[in-house]
Amino acid sequence: MSTESSSAPGAVESFRTGFVAIVGRPNVGKSTLLNRLIGQKISIVSRKAQTTRHRVTGILTRDDAQFVFVDTPGFQTRHRSALNRAMNRNVTQALASVDLVFLVVEAGRFGEDDEKVVSVLPKDARVVLVINKVDRLADKKQLLPFIDRLRGVYPFVEIVPLSAERGTHIEELVRAAQPLLPEGQPMYEADEITDRSERFLASEFLREKLFRLLGDELPYGIAVEIEKFETEGALRRIHAAVIVDKAAHKAIVIGKGGEQLKRIASEARVELEKLFDGKVYLEVWVKVRSGWADDERALKSLGYE
Repeated sequence: MSTESSSAPGAVESFRTGFVAIVGRPNVGKSTLLNRLIGQKISIVSRKAQTTRHRVTGILTRDDAQFVFVDTPGFQTRHRSALNRAMNRNVTQALASVDLVFLVVEAGRFGEDDEKVVSVLPKDARVVLVINKVDRLADKKQLLPFIDRLRGVYPFVEIVPLSAERGTHIEELVRAAQPLLPEGQPMYEADEITDRSERFLASEFLREKLFRLLGDELPYGIAVEIEKFETEGALRRIHAAVIVDKAAHKAIVIGKGGEQLKRIASEARVELEKLFDGKVYLEVWVKVRSGWADDERALKSLGYE
């Protein structure tokens, strides 16, 4: 879709700016898409569902537009804990306060969980259907019938097939979305990529390593709490607690001789130093807090809205 103006030569193009919610069922690639869109990793990624638990804001600024992307948790339909209710609230709250929605689905797959996400879309929402993982579609001839099928699901304003993992057709998505944003002034400085604090990003990057390195051993009843975050020039001193539900889970995180926890902390520190462009001292320990994922007060203390 072209965004060129028919104004006279030398005229200043109108600036567009707005909030864009990225929604979908778990594991369709929402966080990978956000990271691709802004060109830097700020939203954590793993093959495990429920990786994203908070709304994460990413900012993309162009000469004539500013996109404020809101990466939401995957909409939960099967587990009814207080944690999952909090994540679903994040999704519905984001949908109620944005200018545009990217509904992300997986190429060739649209099931009951996807339908439930569609059911919570506001009736007047402008929604771009993003068909992700097209590179994994064994038979590319299936794509057009799949698109035709989904046209009847919701009155999408645009449909863009792409691969967030490979970075293909990302620019096409940006071009399609830009005319759909309202005219307005930028809300953030041109060099800002997120409105989330360094403290929040530190907790998220550590949680990603827990998901990635512990794999199927890792229970979902796990969280990260930053107990101290201090900045001394270019050095950041971070003290973090990994919160688990049971003593047995604590042993899994620590590993034999503490080696697993050391590796988790070391890999998180390396990524944080890249993100913050400075030295990081990261100290991590494990705490048992039984039933935290179903305790509204505990969830609020851990930053869940």
